[in-house]
Formats: sequence, C-alpha cells, structure tokens
Amino acid sequence: MGKKKILVTGGTGYIGSHTVVELIKEGFEVVIIDDLSNSEMEVISRIEKITGIKPQFYQFDLCDSAKLTSFFKENNDIDGIIHFAAFKAVGESVEHPVKYYKNNLLSLMNVLDELNECASKNLVFSSSCTVYGQPDKLPVTEDAPLKNAESPYGNTKKICEEILQDCCKAAKELNVISLRYFNPVGAHDTALIGELPKGVPNNLIPFITQTGADILPELKVFGDDYDTEDGTAIRDYIHVVDLAKAHIAAVKRLLSRASDNNYEHFNVGTGNGYSVLNIINSFEKVSGKPLNYKIVDRRPGDIEKIYAETDLANQKLEWKASRDLENMLASAWKWQQSLK
Repeated sequence: MGKKKILVTGGTGYIGSHTVVELIKEGFEVVIIDDLSNSEMEVISRIEKITGIKPQFYQFDLCDSAKLTSFFKENNDIDGIIHFAAFKAVGESVEHPVKYYKNNLLSLMNVLDELNECASKNLVFSSSCTVYGQPDKLPVTEDAPLKNAESPYGNTKKICEEILQDCCKAAKELNVISLRYFNPVGAHDTALIGELPKGVPNNLIPFITQTGADILPELKVFGDDYDTEDGTAIRDYIHVVDLAKAHIAAVKRLLSRASDNNYEHFNVGTGNGYSVLNIINSFEKVSGKPLNYKIVDRRPGDIEKIYAETDLANQKLEWKASRDLENMLASAWKWQQSLK
C-alpha cells in the first residue's frame, strides 16, 4: 500500500495550509488546487520548509470545470478530497451576494461531478457554525435546527451541506463529513504560515494583531449592546492547528469506513465562549501592547453569541482541541511580528 493521496482545494489558504502541513506530517501525499485569489504562492515553499516536502500544486479556479476535468484525468488516483476553496467574508457576502453564491456553490458542484468519476469517493467539507444562525440553546449541538442564515456567506454553507446530503442519498458509495468550524485563530508554531488577509481584515484576530503592530490605527468593536456580560459578541475560538488536526481525523474516519452513515457533520470548536473584550484583554496581556479600540455600531450579519458542544467530535472523530486562548493569541502575535 502506497501513501494515500489527498486533494486539498484552497490548500494555500489560512486553514488549508495548516491542514496540508498536518496531512504531510501524518504520511499522506498531498495535491493542492488554489487560484491564489486570497493567498500567496510563497505558502508552498513555507509548507516545504516546515515539512521537508513540497506538495504538488495546481493554480486554477474550481469554477472552471474544463480545467478541473483535465486535472482529474491526470490525477485519477485521489483517495479523498478536503474542500476548503470558498469566499469567506461575512460582510463582503452581504454586499456581493451573487459573487458568493456563484463561487461557493459552483466550485462544490464541479468537485462533486468529478468525484463521481473517482474510484474513492471521500470528501471532507469545510462548513461553518454560521449554519446555526443564533441558536436557541447554548452550547449548540449537532442536532440543533439550522436557522435562516444571517448572511449570504452563511447561506452558501447551509446550501452546500444540503447539496452534499442529497448527493449522499443518491449515491451510497459517496462518503462525506462536514466540519462546522467555530472561529479559527492563531498560527503555526514556526510562524511560517498564518492568516494573511488581503486589505483590511474581516476577522477579529488579524484586526487586533494589525492594530497591535500599528498597521491599523484602531480596532473597531462592532456593538457593545448585546445581551452578554460585557455587551460584546461571544464566539468560540479554536486554534488553527487544532482545527487542521480535526480534518486529519475526518479523513481517517472516511478512509477506514468507520461510520454506517455516508453523511455526517461535526462541530469543531473548544466549547468555550469568549467575548470581544475578553479577547482584547487577553491579547494585551500576551503581547504587552495596549490596544487602541473604539466601539462602533453592530455589523450586519453578525450574531450575538455562539459556542460549541464538542462531545460528538471528541468521541467519534477521536479528536479534541488542546490549545488555550493565550496560546492562540501568542501564536497570532508571533506570526504578525514575523510579517514585518
């Protein structure tokens, strides 16, 4: 038996690159497709620096079905796919819904078309806790009802999960695990890879680290009138390396045919909820940098509070998040400093 070959779409992105590193460490052969619309070519050499192995790389857009078909003709021995490639900024999706629906739905459907032709039909899908909207009960479990999405981005994840479920009903040989991420933060311990948003960041942590590094003049805190202890929104933050390891666990579960169901979904978080002000205080402690921040109006598409119940992933994936908030913020800060 040779190495199992895994295709990672969006593999030079933030979560994708960390997952590629963990796959290589675990002895998988990795092929990446990415159009570099939200990442840099240099990530490939950084992955090689960390692992000693340079993954195969193809640069094209998954919405280009002809290119994808010729890729699969060349690579007909893929054992599984981890599908990250998607646009992911909540605010931008509210402003440009068609861009998000086109890209996020079409890329998945093209991948599924090609997966039909593969001998091994295993897919790990990058989903999101946004599918829960504002849950009625916390922590949110996997069987919580899915709400109307608060943003077109969240809706694309919900529709993609529905597409995958329908495909799994139609084709019993298809095996899919959707991972519903909470908020990925932090960077690799080497500070060689991390979150590199283009333009002004949409996510809290790069916004914080760029403010700490005096790249941005001030941090905007969207709303302090939520029904939470300090009035700011609460999220479940997970270290990106812990999240990457959840994908390895999911791939192994698919390859070993460990489940009777050909479609499963799992929450991937820590089970802890932190407010925006908790995060700011923790960052100031870890970095020794006072942050200049300003409370502004709530942002459209944001929910008040959410954090995960993680028992199902702990048991069935045999995976558990291990890194705490200080480790997440310290690694994010180290990455930010390495970018200077």
